[in-house]
Amino acid sequence: MTSPTPSPESRSADAGQPAGTDPARGPRRGPLHANHERRGATFAPFGGWEMPIQYAGGGVVAEHTAVREAVGVFDVSHLGKATVAGAGASDFVNSCLTNDLGRIGPGQAQYTLCCAEDGGVVDDLIAYLVSDDEVFLVPNAANTAEVADRLRSVAPEGVTVTDQHTDLAVLAVQGPRSRAVLEAVGLPADLDYMAFVDVEHDGRRLRICRTGYTGEHGYELVVDRDGASDLFEALLAAAGEEGGRACGLGARDTLRTEMGYPLHGQDLSREISPLQGGARWAVGWRKDAFWGREALLGEKAEGPRRRLRALRATGRGVPRPGMPVLDQRGAVIGRTTSGTFSPSLRVGIALALVDSAAGVDLGAEVVVDVRGRPLPCEVVKPPFVPSHVR
Repeated sequence: MTSPTPSPESRSADAGQPAGTDPARGPRRGPLHANHERRGATFAPFGGWEMPIQYAGGGVVAEHTAVREAVGVFDVSHLGKATVAGAGASDFVNSCLTNDLGRIGPGQAQYTLCCAEDGGVVDDLIAYLVSDDEVFLVPNAANTAEVADRLRSVAPEGVTVTDQHTDLAVLAVQGPRSRAVLEAVGLPADLDYMAFVDVEHDGRRLRICRTGYTGEHGYELVVDRDGASDLFEALLAAAGEEGGRACGLGARDTLRTEMGYPLHGQDLSREISPLQGGARWAVGWRKDAFWGREALLGEKAEGPRRRLRALRATGRGVPRPGMPVLDQRGAVIGRTTSGTFSPSLRVGIALALVDSAAGVDLGAEVVVDVRGRPLPCEVVKPPFVPSHVR
């Protein structure tokens, strides 16, 4: 799913603070907070949650490299969880979210968008089709309540929307050795990409999904919060045997940026439509209904006024979000939405919204203004590194 660009400062809160505490009292803590503390994690707030950014004895680059070369285990329990259930639940969800659930069957998952009527993106999320009468949704942390409320407000009689944000934990096992890790702890791993299965493990119900947001072969495991700690420790022990390690949200951000995956609030937002943010493929254009349909069809016909482009630095420097993008004449033609140092490529990379009228195509040279210093970049086709999700 999605990943953060966290604030650099750490936050602390009462060690006894349970997940789901009113954010006014401070960031929420997930069920594995003590596990992260024992590993010397550095924490920062994201989406109302206090999350591990990196761990002692490694750092972001080491954790990133572990995922690309071996395996990493992430706690992404801050992600939202909600179930839509009742007669015709899948048809109802399909009439609201952008992608077409009719393209997949039970036991499969789909990336989709929750849009406002003006075409802006309220959230991007994964929909897991359990049956015609049940859909499990994983939104972003900060948007879970709004997505659930929007669905609940128009749900037909007999269809319920249950917010399970704090009831369940999500662990991600990502990397070329991820299958070996699952098999080592006795979990089934022979799943097609974007498929899932429900199993019993150590007396607990567990949902295993062949999904992730790193660009590597990987899995996301959904378990009740009380069983999360034991499972996390077992996965980490198995990962260690495969040359892997615990990974924080700092590495998750560099990994997803290398893949060109969008981060809601930066690359997609209420102000950045699917057409502008490079997510038009996640819209079922032939569907009769979904939120924002008329606005998006109109924008599609006219052409978006700006488009998301992938930039690879050809000079020394690292672009960060919110930096101006200039053409060769020095005119501002856009702004970076995501930017980081790529541990795999050893160069700066970025995603940027660029004015369509600027005519910036693949291979074009642009300049990112890095705090007053020009950084030459080439427009490239994402992902920045090869995808191994399948």
